[in-house]
Amino acid sequence: MSSFETKVKEALANPLNQGELADADAVGTVGSPECGDMLRMWLKFTEKDGKRVIDRASFQAFGCQTAIAVASMATELLRGKTADEAKILTAQELTGDLGPLPPMKIHCGQLVEGALRNALDNDAPAAAPTTGNMSPTLSSALNQKPGGNLRIVPID
Repeated sequence: MSSFETKVKEALANPLNQGELADADAVGTVGSPECGDMLRMWLKFTEKDGKRVIDRASFQAFGCQTAIAVASMATELLRGKTADEAKILTAQELTGDLGPLPPMKIHCGQLVEGALRNALDNDAPAAAPTTGNMSPTLSSALNQKPGGNLRIVPID
């Protein structure tokens, strides 16, 4: 087993920051229930040394094991960063201790980066707290009827 595979296995054995943050200041979602890879990230900010920084980050993911491992690493890396500092993090930097992703897994880092950017784009520091009108959970998004003219036809 390669070093990368070992690190992913270790991250999956004890994923960090998995689940909703009920009092999140920002929520970002990327992916599609039609293809199966979806990731939602929650961010909670606090004031520290006169700066507004990420205090906590969490995630829910439906997809491959690598995406879960990268999201786990990323939520740890985000702690203490300002929104501007977090916005410039690349998918490669968000992998943390996992190191560089193999070519066939690069999309997992991009999924996490996309959810982070979506959350930061949805961050409204001057807005009232979002408690009570939170975004639906990721599992409820998966259960929504797909839009458009998609039709599934079973093949016998």
